[in-house]
Parts: sequence; C-alpha cells; structure tokens
Amino acid sequence: MSKTQPKAHPDHRSATETDAAEITARILLETDSVLFRPEDPFTFTSGRKSPVYIDCRRLISFPRARTKLMELGAELIERNAGYEGLDAIAGGETAGIPFAAWIADRLSLPMLYVRKQPKGFGRNAQIEGELKDGSRILLVEDLASEGTSKLNFVRAIRQAGGTIDYAFVIFNYGIFPQIETSLAAEGITLLALATWWDVAAMAERLGRFQPGQYEAVRSFLEDPEAWSKARATARR
Repeated sequence: MSKTQPKAHPDHRSATETDAAEITARILLETDSVLFRPEDPFTFTSGRKSPVYIDCRRLISFPRARTKLMELGAELIERNAGYEGLDAIAGGETAGIPFAAWIADRLSLPMLYVRKQPKGFGRNAQIEGELKDGSRILLVEDLASEGTSKLNFVRAIRQAGGTIDYAFVIFNYGIFPQIETSLAAEGITLLALATWWDVAAMAERLGRFQPGQYEAVRSFLEDPEAWSKARATARR
C-alpha cells in the first residue's frame, strides 16, 4: 500500500455531498464495479489507454447497494431541482433505464426512456412513455465521461416538447472538463454522486492498491491525455 496521501477532488462540495461521494465510492469498490490495472491498461473504443475501468451496470445485481445509491441520488436531485421542480424522470438507453425507474419510484414521478435514435418503425419514437409539452424532465444515466450521449438525449427531450435543466449520473469521470462545458452550453447542470478522484481516494484508504498503483492512477487522473499517449507510444 502506498503512503501517499490522496488528493481530494473536488473540494467545493458540501459535507453532505462529500459523505455521499465516499459512500458511493465504497459501494463501487465493494461490488467490483471499478477496476485498477495501470500495469496492463484498458483500451477504450476511442483508442484511449486507461488504468481505470468502471461498469455501473453491475450495480443492478446488488439490491442493498443500489437502494442506498438511489436514496443518495434522490436527495441530491431534490437539493438541486427542488421537491416540486420536476414532472418526470427519463432514462437514457440503455444503462440509464433501470436507474431512472428506481429514481422515479423514489420521487413518485412518471418515468420515460430516451432512445439513442428514433425507433425506425411504427411511431418512429425516440422517447417512450408520455411526455407532455412543457414537462420538466430530469435525465438519468449510469455515468458520464465526455458527455456526447447526454447532449443527444437532451436534444431529443427538447425536440419532443420537454424542458430539461438537470442530468443525474451515479458516476462522473471528473477528469474531462469538456463535459461540464458542453452541458453548461446547453443549459444543463450535471449532478453526480462520485468521481474517479473519490474512488481512488477510497481505494487508497482501504488498501486496495498494490505498491505503485495509486501513483500511476493519480498520474492518469491529473492528465489522462498525456498518460494515454505515453502508453500508446511505448507499445509501438
């Protein structure tokens, strides 16, 4: 275990949000939803190399863990959107759908889901469920990395007559500032329970890293582009 003290990111959150981030990070570790492999990096579809990997879809198989996460998510949503500030919850296809259902149930709101593209037959619908003109919608997905899918879903909701100011995810990578910028440009506030910084700090605290792993992960989190390019070059 490394003795390096992890840096807390971000430091602008309230005590309640910090507690939620720590609980979320621990759940992700306990359910093996996050993996650290700096010695043999993962390769994403973009070609980017990464020492970290997350699979929030695993959470659907852990009832106690997902119940706690939905409780924390509902509290975060209410603190930001208000108690009567939403009319429906929309899940993004496909990973966001189960989480949207649980959030909608917890907030006693109707649920919809948004396809990545129109169905292609029948009604050619991109949104399933009843969306009334002017309805205030919150988008739910499992995680956010660079934000491309979020923008697609947001635009589909607006095109269908809904209004949307918030998106919620369990996990935001927290290392790609462009997602905050691109969503803010569309008037969307991204709400997230935890980031890679939270998970890395919790893993370090719990002794989950092998010697040298935390330093490699931290190096990636501080500059993912440079870390990825260095590994890609080294393997040529």
